[in-house]
Amino acid sequence: MNGNLVLSGGPGHDFGATTSVVVELSGEVGLTAVVVTEPSEFFTALRGTERGETAPWDVVTVNALRWQMETGRYAHLRDSLGFELSCADAEALARHVSGGGGLVVLHTGVLCFDADPTWHRLVGASWNWERSSHPPVADVEVTVTEAGLHHPLTAGVESFCVRDEIYGDLDMVDDLVPLLRATLRGRDHPLLWTRTFGEGRVVTDVLGHGAESMDQPVHRTVLSRALSWSRRQMRMAPDPATNT
Repeated sequence: MNGNLVLSGGPGHDFGATTSVVVELSGEVGLTAVVVTEPSEFFTALRGTERGETAPWDVVTVNALRWQMETGRYAHLRDSLGFELSCADAEALARHVSGGGGLVVLHTGVLCFDADPTWHRLVGASWNWERSSHPPVADVEVTVTEAGLHHPLTAGVESFCVRDEIYGDLDMVDDLVPLLRATLRGRDHPLLWTRTFGEGRVVTDVLGHGAESMDQPVHRTVLSRALSWSRRQMRMAPDPATNT
């Protein structure tokens, strides 16, 4: 099975439009995308492969915004959209990656699952509700980093302008090596990076607020490469500084 299991949905974003781009790009690289909008369905499908009920997923993608919603600001959404990641769910995802599966995390994925330690370690960054922030959607200059010049996801890619919202002041793991970055309030902030665990690969791209960003030609190329690289259809980067 050449499949991409996609978790989509949540408040404040047009996930239908952005997930449609993910589905389209998946097809272009030979992946059949299966979209679910409930985290419980997502993790049930993931564990189903461990029980031998379905073939393993090549890639799983999180293009969603789901967490416990404990603050008062989101109380009205808690009953319908609140979700608490269990240890069993987190461990199943970690096994998927370490066993050789790909994980692609887009935009609000860094806000998902309340900075669960396993999720944070896989993704490489989490939203900190006390200090993380983003300005309104605007035209943003995205720059390829030195490490990005040598990585299959971004090699040969020129800096580009995209209309998006830039997340700043995330909680990040110490060894995170950005491939793309943008300057926000006089400081550089990472936008795209990769991680490896066991036999598996993870790509985190915090761009992608809307379909306009996903369809920006250079960003679209990077997203397509992310799906291919995460399923090990692209050569590993030779430079260890890229964290791969």
